[in-house]
Amino acid sequence: MSSGMEALAAHLAWVDPWLLPAWTAWGVPFSWLELVACVLSLAMVGFNLRVHPAGWPLAMASSVLYGLLFARSRLYGEAALQLVFVAMSAWGWWQWLRGMGDGPGHDALRDAVADSPQDAPPLQVRSLRPRGVWLACLSLAVLWPLVGTLLAHATDSDVPYWDALPTTGSLIGQWLLGRKYVDNWPCWLAVNLVSMALFAHKALWLTVWLYALFALLSVVGWRAWLSEARAHLPKPRRREALA
Repeated sequence: MSSGMEALAAHLAWVDPWLLPAWTAWGVPFSWLELVACVLSLAMVGFNLRVHPAGWPLAMASSVLYGLLFARSRLYGEAALQLVFVAMSAWGWWQWLRGMGDGPGHDALRDAVADSPQDAPPLQVRSLRPRGVWLACLSLAVLWPLVGTLLAHATDSDVPYWDALPTTGSLIGQWLLGRKYVDNWPCWLAVNLVSMALFAHKALWLTVWLYALFALLSVVGWRAWLSEARAHLPKPRRREALA
């Protein structure tokens, strides 16, 4: 394992100049790599709040940069997650541009979500049914220890299970976001809060502040998407949702 980690470090040595401080504030250095990744991430969340597909290519770019940053910080679960994010962002981009809502053959979890018509409509903002929420929680409970065990045995991470928690939560949140479920926002809120403590442990202070802002924006997004989901409901169900 040690030789493998040394080889990885050697391959990523070209990243080191980008880890030099861009500036120092309150005695804390901020690297160029972290700064650019932070700006792209903020722009991405802004587009997500507006349900605009331009957020997805920004997510792909910021994921690549954060993957490099996390790998050099020995947060291998978060680094590997960024690679998954690139692939899932491409899928999410396609979903928002061409995806269909729930209908026969379109969604394996359609029974876990709100009622849908027989002919699948274009993808719209909507909420999970209680069964869908339980499935998401069960997925987290199963994946978290599995990913943590993998990191503990396959890497030199000093926080494998801590690293694994936001990693698995992010996978679930990304799927929910790609399918335009309102529930992605409370999922991201929890992920962001756990990640803040993890990044503080690694002294990635700009990223800590970024994720604190993400946590606040998760609340804003949650409220905005709830309003949009209610607007898509038929009038009788809309009155029930507002009651």
